[in-house]
Amino acid sequence: MGSEIINDNKRWQELDAADPLKSYRDQFHIPMQSSGEEYVYMTGNSLGLQPKAVRKYIEQELLDWENLGVEGHFHAKHPWMPYHEFLTDSMAKVVGAKPIEVVIMNTLTTNLHLLMVSFYRPTTNRHKILIERDAFPSDKYAVESQIKFHGYDPNESLLEIHPRAGEECIRKEDVLQYIEEHGKDIALIMLGGVNYYTGQLYDLKAITTSGHKQGCVVGFDLAHAAGNVNLQLHDSNADFAAWCTYKYLNAGPGSLGGCFVHERHAHNKELPRFTGWWGHNKATRFNMRHDFDPMRGAEGWQLSNPPILSLAAIRASLDIFSKVGMEALVKKSRLLTQYMEEQLDTIPGNKIQVITPSANEERGCQLSIQVRNADKKIFDVITEKGVIADWREPDVIRVAPVPLYNSFGDVNRFVNILRNSIDG
Repeated sequence: MGSEIINDNKRWQELDAADPLKSYRDQFHIPMQSSGEEYVYMTGNSLGLQPKAVRKYIEQELLDWENLGVEGHFHAKHPWMPYHEFLTDSMAKVVGAKPIEVVIMNTLTTNLHLLMVSFYRPTTNRHKILIERDAFPSDKYAVESQIKFHGYDPNESLLEIHPRAGEECIRKEDVLQYIEEHGKDIALIMLGGVNYYTGQLYDLKAITTSGHKQGCVVGFDLAHAAGNVNLQLHDSNADFAAWCTYKYLNAGPGSLGGCFVHERHAHNKELPRFTGWWGHNKATRFNMRHDFDPMRGAEGWQLSNPPILSLAAIRASLDIFSKVGMEALVKKSRLLTQYMEEQLDTIPGNKIQVITPSANEERGCQLSIQVRNADKKIFDVITEKGVIADWREPDVIRVAPVPLYNSFGDVNRFVNILRNSIDG
């Protein structure tokens, strides 16, 4: 065992030395232990680390507010009136969309509700919503409440697709077969792009194609996918999607979310929606007495003027994404995750199992590690030894080696801590 670890030390050092993105780690604040040593931070799938530039970006807005007051809307260094537009192009590139299809506004579940107002239109013959079992609880609560709002019973109108017996992930062919068999009753398919529990990435395009063939509307919660995997939202043909920006997009706790509405809906002013003044045609927005005239594209779903300080933090992170590009990020992500999986396989005794799919096209950077015959005590032990990860009942440790700031050395430290904690 000792010789294996020594040999691996050489390997991770070589991988880190060859990493073209290694310098970006220095652009983030890494949490420190009381000993002065960095934590092994593996929970960017819950909250991304703070880019060091965030402080400067936010302080600029504070300075403009201090010196200009309300005039900052027009005369700030980055005027507040159009501020959300400064982020549109870069966010569109992150999720593989056209700028007209993307807007940053509100928070994730709020946006899902606003989008379902437009795209969940149940009828007597077609009123069901399809989600995956173990969808993030907030998604389930949201769709249940939408079903009830329209006068239907979630016990009848909410469908959950399950993995096969003895399996943790839902096979692609089972998803498509389920849609084919039940699609005539389904008004809306709304799955997570990457399942928060297993880390499984779904085939958005195949699901959308299958759903549309059956006459269903298709949307996705991309909270665990945006900034993690190489999404091609426009090409997927999905009707809508929503995501948060505080996980892989490193925009701070509770930061604003993102929305996608496919271009084919961009000019449809007849779509029902809940409205607010910031979604009104900006050329006449301040005339105040006009009937609502929605802006083209995703911007037409806005309600209120956005909080600039949150947008500033998002802009700081997106500027890094723009420099790196999703292709380079995903390339490193796959190397990191594959390396972690290989090292986890060296833990003897069949004591753990990675329930996340091994195929690159079926996962992002998260690995969900099932610890056999264990409870949360093992998680508490690795936390005490300097790992920040995530525990999900009943027996899963979720870890995410994020390519912008995690290194191969981080992966090596984590696996050795886990190995020693299990053996101990």
